[in-house]
Amino acid sequence: MQIASFPISGPTLIVHHRNVDSRGYFLETFRLDLFEQVVGQVVFVQDNQSMSAEVGTVRGLHFQLNPKAQGKLVRCLAGAVLDIAVDIRRGSPTYGQHVKVELSAENDHQLWIPSGFAHGFCTLEPNSVIAYKVTDYYSPQHDRGLRWNDPALDIDWPVTEDKAVLSAKDRVQPLLAELDSNFVFAG
Repeated sequence: MQIASFPISGPTLIVHHRNVDSRGYFLETFRLDLFEQVVGQVVFVQDNQSMSAEVGTVRGLHFQLNPKAQGKLVRCLAGAVLDIAVDIRRGSPTYGQHVKVELSAENDHQLWIPSGFAHGFCTLEPNSVIAYKVTDYYSPQHDRGLRWNDPALDIDWPVTEDKAVLSAKDRVQPLLAELDSNFVFAG
């Protein structure tokens, strides 16, 4: 397992090594001791999985407000996605900036997204399956979002607005300038 960081503090890319032989491969996808050496102490309480049938499906950008904020450890089990994390911590020097990585069944990468970030992805292949562990339970009253294609975010998505497959909820999320976030950058 190798760890890569980004210019934005918080998100972390985890790169795994496949042990390949004539039977196929073996992959260690999670080790709490190594993970906590990098990101600190976490407790995962829920696992989620989604399948998106069409290329160009956008899910996000989602987050939960405090006190039900969620850290997410995301991986792609089938297909491929462009995964995005946007800094929404008030006072952060990187507020409104994002990291993006391709997660796929082929590369086995995982992305750690701590609370204080909005998360979303766009499918690059049909029938893409995403699995992620979260650090708090889903809470509808704390569930929020950010407009996926807000020009202020400057995200180079692999799909245009007229071709994106979106939920009704994701079509009407607020812009960054309208965002009511209770996350504060701790330095």
